[in-house]
Amino acid sequence: MRGFRVPSLCLAALLLSAAFALSLKSSIPAAAQQAATAQQPMARQVMVPGEDRFTPFAITVRVGQSVMWTNNDADDHTVVSDDAFNTAGHFGTNVLLPANGGTFMLRFLRPGVFPYYCRFHSALDTSNQPKAPGPDGGIQDPDGNFGTPMSGVITVVP
Repeated sequence: MRGFRVPSLCLAALLLSAAFALSLKSSIPAAAQQAATAQQPMARQVMVPGEDRFTPFAITVRVGQSVMWTNNDADDHTVVSDDAFNTAGHFGTNVLLPANGGTFMLRFLRPGVFPYYCRFHSALDTSNQPKAPGPDGGIQDPDGNFGTPMSGVITVVP
């Protein structure tokens, strides 16, 4: 019995197909990784500039996105959730943002709102709304005002 011979044109096509399949197989993970990286939500930034406020005051993020607070002030601040109106999760949040670059990050996994404030520069009134601390610890300006409460809100959409 004679051995089976593959014509050279068929052999070339077979080798070319194998090489293509191998290159395709090795490029799929890279393409999948790039697609996964492109779909990962970017973190939104809330800054404390060199004064007692969060900027921006209000932001909107999508479910799955994170928010990072960065304190660029010379004083410590906090991120405290207003649980009475918090529908986006992370109940009981009460985190110190150390002065001169302290950071804190939260990832939001469900839609809703996340009101927050600095417990050093705001207090909750009887309706659970942030207000300036007032005479019990606030800084009064020459006109008798105690300023704007240091607070913010994040809206999480699907």
